[in-house]
Amino acid sequence: MVAFYGSEVGSRLLLGTARYPSPAVLEEAVRRSGTEIITVSLRRETAGGRVDSTFFDMIRALGVRVLPNTAGCHSVSEAVLTANMARELLSTDWIKLEVIGHHDTLQPDVFALVEAARVLCADGFKVFPYTTDDLVVAERLVEAGCEVLMPWCAPIGSAMGPVNLMALKSMRAHFPDIPLIVDAGIGRPSHAATVMEIGYDAVLLNTAVAGAGDPALMAEAFAQAIEAGRNAFLAGPLEPRDMAVPSTPVIGKAVFA
Repeated sequence: MVAFYGSEVGSRLLLGTARYPSPAVLEEAVRRSGTEIITVSLRRETAGGRVDSTFFDMIRALGVRVLPNTAGCHSVSEAVLTANMARELLSTDWIKLEVIGHHDTLQPDVFALVEAARVLCADGFKVFPYTTDDLVVAERLVEAGCEVLMPWCAPIGSAMGPVNLMALKSMRAHFPDIPLIVDAGIGRPSHAATVMEIGYDAVLLNTAVAGAGDPALMAEAFAQAIEAGRNAFLAGPLEPRDMAVPSTPVIGKAVFA
């Protein structure tokens, strides 16, 4: 089990709902993944000022917790407005906070992110901030009231996997008691296993599953990888060595004169 803002869930996989070939494929991916939390973009589903009630009815029917997000927002005011729309529409104080600052990398605007987090936390929101792996920014987010951090491991949708594993390890060591969710950049189940092996609490995925040839099968593969990575972390994996160590002991070995 893992707890976010006092709510326990059994699955350490959070799944996005964008870019699936069809609603049926999305439903099957959610089922096969075993996820208990899915993210939903309010800006996409309310484009043009119209609410897609069919989509939200389908989401509610999945029987999992919804984590609305502020994807596509580029300012504090946009993000705060979107968060308030989400709370009204979906009756939840949970919000995945995104404030994008760079169009090519989709890197967060960390200055606006911290300010938006401060505003929303003060208003009673339980904020899940999409951030970089910068420790100073993370400290500011915690000071603003965030009780969960969601650092990227690579740009959104890049599928590159953890490009700076040392930074992710440093964040884990620096915030031992705060739930850490890797969000963005994971492309393969092995990437997810790697970040779980270093002690991360969960992984949030979208493109790596929705863009696969068989999204439902890929969702299941990620769920298995995340569980394996978590178990490996708990078991205490060996650290890399700079020399060979024999697996067969030499003590007691027969000696021939």
